[in-house]
Amino acid sequence: MKTYLVTGSSGFIGFHLCKSLLASGNKVVGLDSFNNYYDINLKKSREKILKEFSTYFSFKIDIKNFKSLDKIIKNFNPDIVCHLAAQAGVRYSKKNPVSYLNSNIIGTFNLLEALKDKKIKHLIIASTSSVYSSENTVPYSELQKNDRQVSLYASTKKTCETLSHSYSHLYNIPTTCLRFFTVYGPWGRPDMAYFKFSEAISKGVEINIHNNGNMARDFTFVSDVITSIEKLVTVIPAKTKLLKVDSLSSIAPWRVVNIGNENSVNLMEFIELLENLLGKKAKKRFVDMESGELEKTFADCELLYNLIGFKPSISINEGLPKFVNWYKLFKDKKC
Repeated sequence: MKTYLVTGSSGFIGFHLCKSLLASGNKVVGLDSFNNYYDINLKKSREKILKEFSTYFSFKIDIKNFKSLDKIIKNFNPDIVCHLAAQAGVRYSKKNPVSYLNSNIIGTFNLLEALKDKKIKHLIIASTSSVYSSENTVPYSELQKNDRQVSLYASTKKTCETLSHSYSHLYNIPTTCLRFFTVYGPWGRPDMAYFKFSEAISKGVEINIHNNGNMARDFTFVSDVITSIEKLVTVIPAKTKLLKVDSLSSIAPWRVVNIGNENSVNLMEFIELLENLLGKKAKKRFVDMESGELEKTFADCELLYNLIGFKPSISINEGLPKFVNWYKLFKDKKC
């Protein structure tokens, strides 16, 4: 039995990861602040499911609190740390930038400080496709230079990558940063488009379609993401680059890995599928491009496949119905 520490354990990806790890017989220490960025009852519902496992130990903690964080890590001495806690969302970062600096940068710094002398086997850190910009060419590769982020959210996540590289180099912490591409699925985040559109369409409320619909996203189903994470846990970064496409640092046991579906779906195609699944037409309002957003995301997952022999393959036609089925149950308070 391995001991995992998962920050953001009651968040969307954190919940699914914890549940899978627990079902496989591991001990999981879950940390979550239960902030009110979105409906806290959704987080509590996820947490209730996790607490059904006897090997789950949860703590309500803000990782800005270094003393509490350090104490928990010392008490449980985790083998693997999966750092998923973050303030997410491109648009919200313009409204409340301080929360991104505190949660993403200060929180990550505290975790790295707490881990620097602990000799853990592997540190997994959640990053985002938002760190790429219009200067990058699609599909986005980990080897592309990307130093000019277009949103505050992306800037803070890129800073997390940079901080973790420094700590990896200084304290020999094996670290893998994961750039997630538009993760969706049951128990998802209400602030994301697929969830907001589902609510608006169901209620007959108008939805804003940015850039006149000329947007595309690489939608990645959550179970594919969890499989990728669990397989990557065993791929410990060393100091020798083995692959031509490897993003492994030349001075640290650190790499960054894309996790996407390698298939960019047009926004209008996505909305049409959602309308068909909900059995109701959307009331559409076409608006200008939102500053800080990327027009298109599209992952190159060659490195991921070379490392673990797996890459996400669940299409939007297969995955979105699973979300909608869950959403209908959740809306009716049946799950």
